[in-house]
Amino acid sequence: MKATKLCDPLRLCVLCVFITAAPALNAAKQTNFLFFLVDDMGWADIGANGSTFHETPHIDRLAKGGMRFTHGYAAGSVCSPTRASIMTGRHPVRVDITDWIPGQSNRPANPLLHPDDRGHLPLKEVTIAEALKEHGYQTFFAGKWHLGEKGHWPTDQGFDINIGGHHRGSPPGGYYSPWTNPALKAKRKGEYLTERLTEESVQFLEERDPAKPFLLYLSYYNIHTPIQPYKKRIDHYQAKAAKAFDGNTPTEPEHEGTNRLRQDNPALASMVAAVDDSVGTLLGKLAELQLDKNTVVIFFSDNGGLSTLQRGRFGPGCNLPLRAGKGWLYEGGVREPTIIRAPGVTQPGSVSHKPMVSMDFFPTMLELAGLPAQPKLHIDGQSLLPQLNGDDSGTRTFYWHYPHYHGSAWKPGASIRDGDWKLIEFYHYKNFELYNLANDPGERNDLAKANPAKAKRLRTKLAAWQKHMKAKMPVPNPDYAHNAQPAKRNTKKN
Repeated sequence: MKATKLCDPLRLCVLCVFITAAPALNAAKQTNFLFFLVDDMGWADIGANGSTFHETPHIDRLAKGGMRFTHGYAAGSVCSPTRASIMTGRHPVRVDITDWIPGQSNRPANPLLHPDDRGHLPLKEVTIAEALKEHGYQTFFAGKWHLGEKGHWPTDQGFDINIGGHHRGSPPGGYYSPWTNPALKAKRKGEYLTERLTEESVQFLEERDPAKPFLLYLSYYNIHTPIQPYKKRIDHYQAKAAKAFDGNTPTEPEHEGTNRLRQDNPALASMVAAVDDSVGTLLGKLAELQLDKNTVVIFFSDNGGLSTLQRGRFGPGCNLPLRAGKGWLYEGGVREPTIIRAPGVTQPGSVSHKPMVSMDFFPTMLELAGLPAQPKLHIDGQSLLPQLNGDDSGTRTFYWHYPHYHGSAWKPGASIRDGDWKLIEFYHYKNFELYNLANDPGERNDLAKANPAKAKRLRTKLAAWQKHMKAKMPVPNPDYAHNAQPAKRNTKKN
């Protein structure tokens, strides 16, 4: 950890707690962590959640060996906010990262000005890597970071090793070398990025210090755009699609965008298969090295699949039976494939129907590691140990705040889930919608008019939370003009 970070009083407090706890813990018996984070993978993209077009035998095997969460939520509907929430256990609003970095610029064609948020994860934040590293963990990061410019990369935030993590969200130069990733040089022409990240992860497992526990955080660029076929799997899915489907891909309007209604994209399916192959390789290596009995494996995605786009286009993925996708606060944008295999804790093939959110990983990992909770750090997360032990009792309230415009045709808004009820507030459209997710998980039947008291209560609760969190809100655009040019990429410096 950098000396500059130790000057922070909160960090000094955390360090003292970990040092105090250290003598009571036996490093040889400590838990290791393997965290798989996929980019833009929707809830319906894996076989364990019902996909019949995508084939994910290794991910499905992981689910059968651990616990699958049917209501696992990302804290944001785009990448950077969720990634910050996993790293810190804090809500994106609290760390002031509510949009993908750097986001879109404001423009005259929009009636609202969306707020500027922070363009990096502050160094003062204590990450899960730093929390574990203080207790002797080896920390390895591979893949997509997307939490700030150089100086805010993984090795500045608690990771000993960084393979390919930098400021960009999509893989620069694409998935095949020669790419232009500033944190990863290609070894050979035509090298496939996901295979390379897997190889580096395997090498870490083989060369790590066996006397110390580890955190291996494999953050795939797959299945983010550009949609480039995985050459080893594309022929299979092209043949499968040709046999299974006739006619054009069905779509439907989603507000001012268009949503894909069928999972039939061979290129995307091949990219999912690349992730599954990688998961299989890493799980196999754990078993080979006899690490599978004391390594917690977590599988998650940063937001829903990209299914909805604007200006007559639609996305490469489909999240049915959930509505919409990446960028949207409907379930398709925030409900994720979520699996945890914790040896000695989770029952094989178990399922939790109680909702959880990405901030929960931080306190859960601390507890599984035998480390004390740090509620001042992971203030917005809760340990999932009760759920992992089979206790689904109790309810929670979840909040999402996305006051930005997004290329998926999403307009500024926010949402709240309280029990089975979910309300979405659309600031751009000046309206709101209410759904009962127990009866309507696809969010097709708006109950706002039929339940005005319920809608009012949830709107009030959402507004109170935003005020408490000092959430930045969109404001009227004084230069609003209907005939302005489309949004451009934000180049603001933070």
